[in-house]
Amino acid sequence: MEFHAIRHFKTITYHKLLVAEGCFRVGLYRQGLLHDMSKYSPTEFLVGCKYYQGFQSPNNAERLNRGYSSAWLHHKGRNKHHFEYWTDYSIRKPGHPIEGMRMPRRYVAEMLMDRIAASKVYNGENYTDHDPLEYFLKGKAHYMLHPKTEREIEGLLRMLDQRGEEYLYGYVKNVYLAPLHRDFRKPLPKKKRKQA
Repeated sequence: MEFHAIRHFKTITYHKLLVAEGCFRVGLYRQGLLHDMSKYSPTEFLVGCKYYQGFQSPNNAERLNRGYSSAWLHHKGRNKHHFEYWTDYSIRKPGHPIEGMRMPRRYVAEMLMDRIAASKVYNGENYTDHDPLEYFLKGKAHYMLHPKTEREIEGLLRMLDQRGEEYLYGYVKNVYLAPLHRDFRKPLPKKKRKQA
């Protein structure tokens, strides 16, 4: 097995830049800048170099070799745009099973950008706006997603598939994330002074 440090670095950096571009277009500047920084940590980066293939995540190759992915276990616990981060024990169900918690919209939007960017990286020139939806639907049966989060991400991916990227980004920024942005666009109300 070869060690592909430069190729892996280029792939994860290209992916990060695509996610940042998408996040910036919908007003998620901080998330765009900080997206997937843990991939540059030794725990994730060295595994990525060792198992790099170029056509899929190195985590899959590590899983085939070791039975699990140490890089993925590290990554999902540090990145809130992954639905796997949002799993916890249920206190309302008998036996307290682990289930998906509802994701805040800002992280659903980042997850959307992540899925679009991953499809662009791995499909290259063959990318279409249908690819992220197709990938989601292929794995959906085993995802541990909160029902509302599942409806939201699937709806956004279907919008991309049917209406295209420009329409999707406008919708995400001006409708889906509007409550997040609204607070920053309006000046704070002035406090009334008590009269003596």
